[in-house]
Amino acid sequence: MPPAAATRPASTDPARRWRVIAAGVCALILTVGLARFAYTPLLPVMRDQAGLSYLAGGWLATINYAGYMSGALLAASISDLGRKYALYRVGLVIAVLSTAAMGLTDNVMLWAALRYVAGLSSTAGLLLASGLALNWLMRQGHRPELGLHFTGLGLGIVVSGLAVAAMSGWLAWDRQWLGLGALGLLFFVPAWFWLPAPAALTVGAPQPLTAPPRPSPRWLWLFIGAYFCAGFGFVISATFIVAILEKLPLFAGRGGLIWVAVGLAAAPSSFVWDRTAAGIGPIRALLLAYGLQTVSILLPAISDSAALNLISAVLFGGTFVGIVSLTLTLIGRCFPANPAKAMARMTLSYGVAQIGAPAMAGYIAAASGSYHGALWVTAAVMAVGMLLLRALQREELRRVGH
Repeated sequence: MPPAAATRPASTDPARRWRVIAAGVCALILTVGLARFAYTPLLPVMRDQAGLSYLAGGWLATINYAGYMSGALLAASISDLGRKYALYRVGLVIAVLSTAAMGLTDNVMLWAALRYVAGLSSTAGLLLASGLALNWLMRQGHRPELGLHFTGLGLGIVVSGLAVAAMSGWLAWDRQWLGLGALGLLFFVPAWFWLPAPAALTVGAPQPLTAPPRPSPRWLWLFIGAYFCAGFGFVISATFIVAILEKLPLFAGRGGLIWVAVGLAAAPSSFVWDRTAAGIGPIRALLLAYGLQTVSILLPAISDSAALNLISAVLFGGTFVGIVSLTLTLIGRCFPANPAKAMARMTLSYGVAQIGAPAMAGYIAAASGSYHGALWVTAAVMAVGMLLLRALQREELRRVGH
C-alpha cells in the first residue's frame, strides 16, 4: 500500500474537484448557453422587432457556426495545454462582450461579425474546458467522464430561455441582449477562477485508467462522418425549433419557455446517457440517441399538434447533449494525453455541418414559407449517420478484439 500512496496525485480534495466541474459548467453556460444559444429564443423577437429576415436569420446562424469551426481548427492546431488554457480565458471574455454588443447595433454586417466571434468563444466551453477538465480528472485519479460537465449545455439553455422569457414582456430585443451580457458576468467569475492551469501528463507516470487501443483510421473516419450528421441534425433544431413552434397558436410569444423546456430535458440527460452507455456500450447508446433525435426532427414536419411538437422539443433536448457527451468522452479516452486536441479534430466535422445547414434551412424557409422541407432533409442526414454508426459498431468489435 505505501508505494501506491506515494504515487497518488497530490490534489485529491473533493471540494476542488467540484470547483473544477463547476468551472466547466459555468463556462458552458456562458459561452454556449448565452453567447451562442440565446440567439435561438431571440430569433423570432429580432424578426418582429428588428426586421431580421428569414434569410438573414439563417445566415447569422451559419456565421456563428463558422466561428465555432474556426475555434475548433485553432484548438486542433495547438498541442500545448498552457496555450489552450490561455485561449480558454480569452474565450470567456469574448463571450461576455459579443453577447452584450448584439444589443448595441441593428446593422446586419455587425451582427454577423458578433455572431462569428460568439461562435469562436463557444469553443472555450465546449472543447477547451471539457478537454482541460478531462485532463485534470485523469491526472487526479478520477474517472474520465464528462457527464457532470455537459450538464452545462442544458443549464445554459435553461438560463438563456428563462432570461429571454423574463425580459420579453418589458424589454425590447436590444435591451435583452444587453441583459444577457450582464447575466454572463455571473458565470464568468467561477469559470475564470476555478479551472486550474493544466499540467501535462508525463511519460512514465502511473495512469489511473488504462487507455484502450488507439483506433484505426477507418474507425476514426466513420466516427467523423457520423458526427457530421449529428452536427447537421443538432444545428437545425437548435437554431429554428423556437421559430418553428412559435408558429403554432398555443406557443405564440412563448419562445423563451419552449427553449426552457429543451434545456430542462437536456440538463439531466448526460447522466442518463452515461448510464445507458455503461449498460449497452457507447456506440449502441449513440445509435439510440440518433434515432430519438431523428424522431424529434420529424414530429414538427408531420404534425401541427402542440403536444407532439412539445415532445419534439423535449426529445431534442434529451438527445443532443448525450450525443456530444458520449462522442467527446469516447474520443477523449482514446487520446488521454491531450484530449482537447483530439476532441477539436473530431468536432471539425460537427462544425462543417453547422455552417451549411442553417443557410440551407433559411433558403428553404424563404422559398416555401416554412421549415418543413429542411426538417425532412435533416432527418435523412441523421439516417445516414445511423448507418455510419452501425459500420462503426462493427469496426469497434474488431478494434477491441471481440
